[in-house]
Amino acid sequence: MALRNLFVLGLLLLVCLSNLMQVSSDHEIEMEEEDEELLLPNELLTVRDGNRKLMQDIDCGGLCSSRCSVHSRPNLCNRACGTCCVRCKCVPPGTSGNRELCGACYTDMTTHGNKTKCP
Repeated sequence: MALRNLFVLGLLLLVCLSNLMQVSSDHEIEMEEEDEELLLPNELLTVRDGNRKLMQDIDCGGLCSSRCSVHSRPNLCNRACGTCCVRCKCVPPGTSGNRELCGACYTDMTTHGNKTKCP
């Protein structure tokens, strides 16, 4: 009698676990579908830290090397441009000028000597 009760109890436990597994897998499928809806097409969005917003990644190294290609001090230019690119998420087009296209963040950043930082 005890053996039969133990067998029935084990069978009920097995049925409950299989139902629970089915429910959790359905929930995971729903979560994956919701995640796909959040991504915008044609944009690469990444989360930086828990408290930062989604932002678009840009290739600071490539953009800065093309901007500083004709500079008299390319290493110094690349270092300053890289800092400005990471902070402002923008590099102006061309090899010089056009700084106002990146906004106040890029134009107002200064060195310790109050000279403009971003090339």
